[in-house]
Amino acid sequence: MSDGNKTAVAVIGAGIMGSAITRRLLETGHQVHVFDLDAAKVGALVADGAVAAETAAAATRGADFTILSLNSAAIVRAAVFGRNGVAEGASGDKLLIDMSSIDPVDTAQMSAQLESDTGMAWVDCPLSGGAPGALAGRLTIMAGGAADDFERARHVMRHLAANYTLMGPSGAGQTVKLINQLFCGVMFQAVAEAVKLAEAGGVDASQIPAALAGGRADNRIMQEFMAKFAARDYSPTGRIDNMLKDLNSLQAFALKTGVPLPMTAQVVEVNRLLCAAGLGSKDSAEAMRLLDGDFASSDR
Repeated sequence: MSDGNKTAVAVIGAGIMGSAITRRLLETGHQVHVFDLDAAKVGALVADGAVAAETAAAATRGADFTILSLNSAAIVRAAVFGRNGVAEGASGDKLLIDMSSIDPVDTAQMSAQLESDTGMAWVDCPLSGGAPGALAGRLTIMAGGAADDFERARHVMRHLAANYTLMGPSGAGQTVKLINQLFCGVMFQAVAEAVKLAEAGGVDASQIPAALAGGRADNRIMQEFMAKFAARDYSPTGRIDNMLKDLNSLQAFALKTGVPLPMTAQVVEVNRLLCAAGLGSKDSAEAMRLLDGDFASSDR
């Protein structure tokens, strides 16, 4: 629990994002209890000052806030409601902050269940900015939940996020994260196609971001990634299979709500092709290989 100015936070999930979140919270003076099924990942964080928890319930029991950083709604459900899960350590004075990217409908259902069963409130806080953003405290966080719970979560989020916005009730943050991924997925493909078109016209594609800066087509993905794509720089910044996971979630939500997404559907298939070609663990710049017809040179 809180000790003076030091807040106790549980982090469930010690993957790339969970580890970055933990290290940032440690750096900003929090006591962090970490649980993950991978003992080696937990051990690395313990070496940095975190406290290992034997279960998600134990981590939650010893903390004021519990952060989830997990890969799917099914994993979140198991971590919260499964044996030795968060719910077993929950109480009405605690707050769950889900920083996973999962389905909005599942989020709303689980949030209502946790509060009904234990009194513990839930704020969905999916993020944009990745591990570097977390380590620098510069994440963009789109939140869903009750306004007072959103403000309670700010006690932790102020150390992680530069932009923290309440979008509506439970699940609204997850909906906006899907929209974020729609923009990212479509823009990555647009950048790849623009590079090929520039090259076909004899234009240095790396100069296009500067030429279009300030115009209507200007955007951060073009500014950050067009030169990378043009150089066929495949160094890792984000995995294609993670993008496909989010785009699949986006399509599933669109099916539930009856919203047509014709352009997004095409981008989903491109990412599915890249994964089928064995490039799922690679960077989004690998989209250039599809346009180049150059899969054979990939060091898969």
